[in-house]
Amino acid sequence: MDRIRIVGGQSLEGTIPISGAKNAALPLMIASLLTQETLTLENTPSVADVGMLLQILSHHGVDYSVDGRRPGDAPQAARTLHLSARRIVDITAPYDLVAKMRASFWVVAPLLARMGEARVSLPGGCAIGTRPVDLLIMVLEKLGAKIDIEAGYVHARTKSGLKGAEIHFPKVTVGGTHTALMAASLAQGHTLITNAACEPEVADLAACLIKMGAKIKGAGRPTIEIEGVASLQGAHHAVVPDRIETGTYAIAVAMTGGDVLLERASPELLQNALDALAQAGADISHSNEGIRVRRNGSGIEPVDIETAPFPGFPTDLQAQFMALMTKAKGRSRITETIFENRFMHVQELARLGARIKLDGDVAHVEGVAELQGAPVMATDLRASVSLVIAALAARGETIVNRVYHLDRGFEHLEKKLGRCGAIVERISGAG
Repeated sequence: MDRIRIVGGQSLEGTIPISGAKNAALPLMIASLLTQETLTLENTPSVADVGMLLQILSHHGVDYSVDGRRPGDAPQAARTLHLSARRIVDITAPYDLVAKMRASFWVVAPLLARMGEARVSLPGGCAIGTRPVDLLIMVLEKLGAKIDIEAGYVHARTKSGLKGAEIHFPKVTVGGTHTALMAASLAQGHTLITNAACEPEVADLAACLIKMGAKIKGAGRPTIEIEGVASLQGAHHAVVPDRIETGTYAIAVAMTGGDVLLERASPELLQNALDALAQAGADISHSNEGIRVRRNGSGIEPVDIETAPFPGFPTDLQAQFMALMTKAKGRSRITETIFENRFMHVQELARLGARIKLDGDVAHVEGVAELQGAPVMATDLRASVSLVIAALAARGETIVNRVYHLDRGFEHLEKKLGRCGAIVERISGAG
């Protein structure tokens, strides 16, 4: 199993190209099941979750091809996927596939909308909380599907097609909104979604569906209207830049000092997090090239944050920001409102010398003058990269184990950091 070795103390200087968003690419790929024609997705990140979803989609009959880098392209040049679900060969998504990635449960919506039936395994537990699928099932029932839970599988059926309906989410849900967009696009009649998720990845899915012929208004706002169509066509679409990768590297620069251009990054996708970084002492500016982050080494100011649905502070940046606060000049308070069990990184940060006390969904962080390198263990995707950020500023050597978590969502992380002066290397097949 691979590990990552980091020797801290180096400031970051240079350019980091921002990849396409994993959290946008996954629902976009699943949307290929809605049409017999080819869906082409540009700027798709080369991460483990994308590779796993390609395997899952091929199980259902999706043919795919990948355009790799061309001669002269940068090492981090994005890939283009061509996905064709001309003939769906299996409406069942088995447990051994769905259990590997929760987002694969979303195939239930396009399979049901297009084929009239889907049988998809319940995804099971999750390291950062239960993340139930009850609201996704509610969406399908509102649209007229008959749902049975049989031996751990959701069996969804409709005899005469899905019908438009009013869908109100009792709480904001990204997965539920993705499900509603895909299912309602092929439903008969009008669908009104209220309290919809406003995340950029939701708007990106809607933009792609519109290119495919869907009639959607209001995506990216709490109220979305959809007029169902009989069929969708193929399209070309570029995946939105990854706001979580952007925020992660921005926090890394704030942690270590330096001056880095985050190429292709869009500030409007994570303004709340950028504002928090500015309060912490980072100098942030943006241009047509992307976002530039600087910190001159004068120290990190403590900042209180609370995670919230977009446009609030992203839960997927909470662990990274906590790592930054471990070296702040004072006390900060971090409140997690989205997922339970999302403080699993706290004990590993403590191994590096961090002082953090937990009180329910609140973490109280007392900044320290110095972190000390140590062996640490990644527990999930975002927790693992928080350990990398802390290690970049720690004295001495840190070994991060279980880096397969990192590979799920970060493309060429050690190469991108290494090009900016970090001492970081992958140790293959060890640990």
